Amino acid sequence: MTNQQIIAATQAWLKTFVIEYNICPFARREQEKGSIRYQVVSSNSIEDSLEAVIAECVHLDSEPDTETTLLIFNEAFADFEDFLDLLAIAEQLLIDQGYEGIYQLASFHPDYCFAQTPTNDPSNYTNRSPYPMLHLIREDSIEKAVASHPDPEGIPDRNIALTRELGLEKLRAIVNACYQQ
Repeated sequence: MTNQQIIAATQAWLKTFVIEYNICPFARREQEKGSIRYQVVSSNSIEDSLEAVIAECVHLDSEPDTETTLLIFNEAFADFEDFLDLLAIAEQLLIDQGYEGIYQLASFHPDYCFAQTPTNDPSNYTNRSPYPMLHLIREDSIEKAVASHPDPEGIPDRNIALTRELGLEKLRAIVNACYQQ
């Protein structure tokens, strides 16, 4: 797939799942503003992937109109455990590079599975995406968004209940449809 097809699948997932089902109540605003940056990392190298994370931090530093970045890994980290290793190293790298408290990472993966949750539990779909991806988020924006939300602590429980209500078949269909974009 081309980078544009990968981005289109990711945008479809964001629109038809994350926004449509209000999985992240803050995503619609940024999508409508056009302030989400999509970057594809076409490398199998962990070093290249980590360099891409820092490059996105630098981009966000210099581009205040870009609210957030979705860093999409189309060739690496198909194995969820390998992806979790990348996440841990990337989080430490943000600290080492002075970005702690400035940017935060959220993680998404086609095989995402929360600890102590069966792999076939629909609640895992709150963090399942068409491709492995790291979401770089501005910490100050999170704080403002959470402060303006009536029940930020209730978001995860609501999402778990919703995904379980939708069921595996529907959730798989939503993600699979994204590849048709």
